[in-house]
Amino acid sequence: MEDEIRHYRFFQNRECEHFPCHQGVAEENFNCLFCFCPLYTLGKKCGGNCFYDHKGRKSCKNCAFPHEKDHYDAVMARYGEIAAVVKRSDMEET
Repeated sequence: MEDEIRHYRFFQNRECEHFPCHQGVAEENFNCLFCFCPLYTLGKKCGGNCFYDHKGRKSCKNCAFPHEKDHYDAVMARYGEIAAVVKRSDMEET
């Protein structure tokens, strides 16, 4: 199964006006699959290089972690944590 090609793991949109939207990833390895980072909701615990700007908004402009072609498994491995954050949020609303 290791040799199996899995095209769903990598996507590029070279026609996007922002491509590539982050520096530090070789263009041929830049993965647009996680255009909106699924790790965003984890705040500072996302594992990336984020910071909070002067207005208190999380900025990921210095982070390219989800865009590295080889980081697909690492991002997907965090979905349990993301689901837990969503569940806590939903429970607070009820």
